[in-house]
Amino acid sequence: MNRYLFIFIITPLLLGGCNSLPLGKSKEGHDITFPDSWSITSKNYSGKVKSQWLKGLGDKRVLKVTEEALKNNYDLQASALLLETAKEGTIIGRAARFPSINLSGSGSRSRGNETPAEYNSNYGLSLAASWELDLWGRLKNLDKASRENLIQTQADYKAAKLSLVANTAKSWFNLITAQQLLDLAEKTRDSYIANARIIERNYKAGDQTASPLAVQFARNNVASAERNLINQKLSKEEAARSLELLLGRYPGGLITSGNELPVLKTSVPSGIPSELLMRRPDLVASAAAVRASAQRAEASLKDLLPSFSLTGRGSNASRKLDQYILDPETIVWSTATSLAQSIFRAGAQRASARISLQQNERTIRRFSSEILRAFREVESALATEKSLAEQNKYLSTELRQAELAEKQAMRDYSEGLIRIISVLEAQRRAVASRRAMIFLKNQRIQNRIDLHLALGGNFD
Repeated sequence: MNRYLFIFIITPLLLGGCNSLPLGKSKEGHDITFPDSWSITSKNYSGKVKSQWLKGLGDKRVLKVTEEALKNNYDLQASALLLETAKEGTIIGRAARFPSINLSGSGSRSRGNETPAEYNSNYGLSLAASWELDLWGRLKNLDKASRENLIQTQADYKAAKLSLVANTAKSWFNLITAQQLLDLAEKTRDSYIANARIIERNYKAGDQTASPLAVQFARNNVASAERNLINQKLSKEEAARSLELLLGRYPGGLITSGNELPVLKTSVPSGIPSELLMRRPDLVASAAAVRASAQRAEASLKDLLPSFSLTGRGSNASRKLDQYILDPETIVWSTATSLAQSIFRAGAQRASARISLQQNERTIRRFSSEILRAFREVESALATEKSLAEQNKYLSTELRQAELAEKQAMRDYSEGLIRIISVLEAQRRAVASRRAMIFLKNQRIQNRIDLHLALGGNFD
């Protein structure tokens, strides 16, 4: 009898050993080589990445706006609920490693056909327990995977907050830019209307410097300015709606902003590339996803091995609820040990294990791609930062010269030295330079925010 029992136990183990031949091994790393420094090296960008970059933008109102977004944005609230779900998932993953105990009770009452009628009552109480012995560590792997999922979700939530703050700040400065362009459009329209009146009056008075062509150009400028003003009003409303959406408000386009863009006075220390993995929350989340996939792959491989479990059950029954049902001497109990090993499933288990390993490999490949993408974002933002600073130097000269030329043209025209068409051209150049400066200032602020976001610096 003992011989047969031994054969019964050892046979599944041997079959399980054959079934669990090596399929591969899970991985948790990447093969990206980090450079020692960024491509653009300068004293302006050296040093550790700083936090509280939002205050460094130099606009106090943007702090209040981003605070409102963090409080009321619905997408961020949804991310917070995902975080709570991930926390509950760790409880489920940990609970699988402990015994499961169930208590059940029953009661019935019946009546026979006898006269007088007799009633029969039956009551039962049972307690059952089961526990899978985690000899191979499969449940431990799944528990670790759930904890890595929590780390991933926490990092995703932090990334969502950082992205929301950045997008809100960018939308705020876009609204200021739209307001500045609207103010410029109104001033330009008023200036063109005044010029057109002067040109028409001079033309009617027989002024030699005012020709029919000059009148047509002046009227063309007025019509173009009116059209641009209407378009700019729409752009401002759209910028307001975009900001209101982030703030959790109804997008009615009613929010107002200031009309001055802050001046960026300091540069941004960018740290070293290798620090990016620890600082950027999206990369922290991806690294946790890789570790979670590795743990799930290990658990899938261990699914090929035999499983062991212990079960126990105790029950009692009585005709009276208050008698015997809790009497230890009348309880019927049983215990059992079970060993289970899948012998034939047409390769389904091994295929499932291979899929888990492939998923682990895909997660690593995506992680590597995200690392390179993060490097590109930093490199591009640094290059753009440098380029825009150089453009600002030349655009400042361009604007200054255009405004001087505009004033000089008006003086020369008043003295009869030039024709009015030259004045109109000087005004057009000055307006174009003013618009370009507004766009460039906003572009520098937008890129500065992108740089902070790419570096993963904390906003608070």
